[in-house]
Amino acid sequence: MVVSACGVRGQSMRGASPGACASGRAVSSPQSVDRPSSAMQEPSSLKRVLATLFGRPDEVMLELGAGGELLVAKVRALLSLLVLALPLVAGLGGVDTAQTLVGLGVAVFVNVMAQIWLALARNHRRHHWLPYATGTWDITATSGVLVLLALDDPASGLNSMIVWCFYLLAIAMTALRNDGRLTLYVGSLAIVQYALLVAAVLAVAPRPLLSIDYGTVSLGGQAERLVLLLMMTLLTSTIVYRMQRLIEMSGRDGLTGAPNRAWLLQRLPRMFEAARRDGCSLSIGLVDIDHFKRVYEEIGHIGGDRAIRHVAEHLRGMLGDDEHLARIGGQEFVLVLHCPIGSAWERIDRYRRTLSERPFHPDRGIDPVTLAFSAGLAAFPQDGATASSLLGSADRRVQEAKRSGRNRVIARDV
Repeated sequence: MVVSACGVRGQSMRGASPGACASGRAVSSPQSVDRPSSAMQEPSSLKRVLATLFGRPDEVMLELGAGGELLVAKVRALLSLLVLALPLVAGLGGVDTAQTLVGLGVAVFVNVMAQIWLALARNHRRHHWLPYATGTWDITATSGVLVLLALDDPASGLNSMIVWCFYLLAIAMTALRNDGRLTLYVGSLAIVQYALLVAAVLAVAPRPLLSIDYGTVSLGGQAERLVLLLMMTLLTSTIVYRMQRLIEMSGRDGLTGAPNRAWLLQRLPRMFEAARRDGCSLSIGLVDIDHFKRVYEEIGHIGGDRAIRHVAEHLRGMLGDDEHLARIGGQEFVLVLHCPIGSAWERIDRYRRTLSERPFHPDRGIDPVTLAFSAGLAAFPQDGATASSLLGSADRRVQEAKRSGRNRVIARDV
């Protein structure tokens, strides 16, 4: 069946109301294309940094972060093995036997937990909470060792540089997870736990706090350690932000600000999983601007770029919540819509007519140009259960739309 601007052949698809989706979400009217897109409005630098760090990373970042969690688990397991040697070395150096035994027992327990975290990290898709759990463990385990040292010798609990450095390692390793929220959480947890430990020891231990092995505890020295924890948190957050920005830029089209092909292919499998799990409708629309080479020849390269941005802004106006527009080629766009294919056809065809009725003004002194597009639709999973098969079905229908005279939307094979 072919669905086009000229009508419907075969089974009618006009039973669904325009813009109606399976989720019942409202879709903005065509007039909304005149408003500037929020995606193209750059917030201030500080707001952008905070929004990136506190916001949920996209699927690409989370996938990379999941691999980072497995790497962290392997590093943790290796460091835990090295920790076993610390009590033995300390014992050979003349440290009290009780402290050596405590350290050895803690090292064994740390190794057991490291193996548990490693096993869980190998199946990261099932355990989205794992980075926060392991981050909490890394910080709390360090604090626990310092508490045990402080119970035997208050000065050792506050002046043990080797154990305290594990705070810094735990904060630094969050950079491998690519989640700014995790870095800020782990850094804040380290600062709070160590500050409470210092306050508790200074409140109950007799003054002055000194030890032959660990020296004298000073309030200024403890304040410096807290500042170092804060500095490490800020430094690691900066690294995470930079990585997030690099990944974001690599997954975005520089001209329109829309996601690119790499982003789309990475994201679509997760969208398919969510649609299958929630029982929601999902439709793909492949949009190709008609005679765009001729448009470029008429209005030039700069005007052609503006025309592409104009079409992108126009198509963004039809997106509802959690729907996406991606640019995958020179004049090709993909719409991911959460509605049945009939409703998707009506929405895209309405915007096709609106685009044709509103001539594009490339610049002063240049005659307006009428833009039009052809589109092919495909429904998940009826027309394909993978990204390649679904996009293949949509592309086949785009080509049919072009052979049929262009400026039309087709949702079924002939």
